[in-house]
Amino acid sequence: MADEQKQDEPVTFRDRRKVDPETGDVRPDADATGAADTAAPAGDGEQVAGPADGEDPEVEKLRAEVAERTADLQRVSAEYANYRRRADRDREQTKVDAKVSFANDLLVVLDDFERAAQHGDLTGPFKAAADKVTAVLTKLGLEPFGAEGEPFDPQLHEAVQHEPAEGSGPTVTVLSTVLRRGYRISDRVLRPAMVTVQDRPEAEAETDAAGGADAGDGEPQNPA
Repeated sequence: MADEQKQDEPVTFRDRRKVDPETGDVRPDADATGAADTAAPAGDGEQVAGPADGEDPEVEKLRAEVAERTADLQRVSAEYANYRRRADRDREQTKVDAKVSFANDLLVVLDDFERAAQHGDLTGPFKAAADKVTAVLTKLGLEPFGAEGEPFDPQLHEAVQHEPAEGSGPTVTVLSTVLRRGYRISDRVLRPAMVTVQDRPEAEAETDAAGGADAGDGEPQNPA
């Protein structure tokens, strides 16, 4: 009986040649094909367990935490950069404030030097001391301004007298007399120049301004 069943079973031959004799094409790996054929029956009635369609919840949670920490780090970095900028700005402002405070206390001394020079008294040891003080203030960035013929600027000049122009035509208000020079450090005005002003024709004012520009700016000077 068993012999009859064996005779009824079909005989299966597997062609393991790697090259198809009819087409000449290279066949897929026989072992892989066999493995696929062997694994195929496992699909009867059940599905083989595999990766889930969605991502692992733990992985999603970790990614969310990483994104949150990255955002925190970026925020802290931005805050620190802003702090550094504010600290640098405040430090520079403190330096300027210290220079301004020191120079302000010595402006009256510069005025005394200038009056002494005008009267011919700035000589000898007195002049040597004046030159040293002037050099220190110049090193701090102190600059005088205010010269006859310069255009009047209410931000820089304090006018105590105004003389109108004679005749008609376009005029420009310029400094006619400088009673007390002004001083500044960088863009900080320590005090305005005390001046008298006069309205002059535009052409004349431009000529005077060109001649007085060199005398009004530069280092604090104490004429001998």
